[in-house]
Amino acid sequence: MTTLAENVTGNVQTNLKRGMLGGFIATLVMTFMMYFLAPMMLGKPMDVAAMLSSMLGGQWWAGMMMHFLLGTVAFPLAYLVAIQPYVAGPGWVRGLVFGFLAWLAAAFVVVPMMGGGVLYANAGGTMAASASLMGHLVFGVVLGAIVGKPINDQSI
Repeated sequence: MTTLAENVTGNVQTNLKRGMLGGFIATLVMTFMMYFLAPMMLGKPMDVAAMLSSMLGGQWWAGMMMHFLLGTVAFPLAYLVAIQPYVAGPGWVRGLVFGFLAWLAAAFVVVPMMGGGVLYANAGGTMAASASLMGHLVFGVVLGAIVGKPINDQSI
């Protein structure tokens, strides 16, 4: 028989593994959207690696590595800590909420810090904000669907 502490540890480890897997797959999907679908809306790719690389010494590959590190580790951890335990519903709904909140953070904090203006004003305006919103929502849905509900959640 396992103890409560062993059950909690096992659930956290399982959720984290699923979170990182979900984050990696979600990042692949979002990256595909940025480089292959966004040009249909914007006439050019949303090159997040180039934007991130400007803060990392100008190397495009460093920006892409940072993009995947954030998507595979940081965002899943944020999802597991701040959204999954507190938002009701199936995983994809929880992920949708997370994707929207991540987009808000990008639109009002991250993009302005990189010179793109609030709500992408200097980085393509409404169309760029819309494309980014779609990408973040898809990221969240994929992440949430793969993670599912918390292992120890019997109420939802």
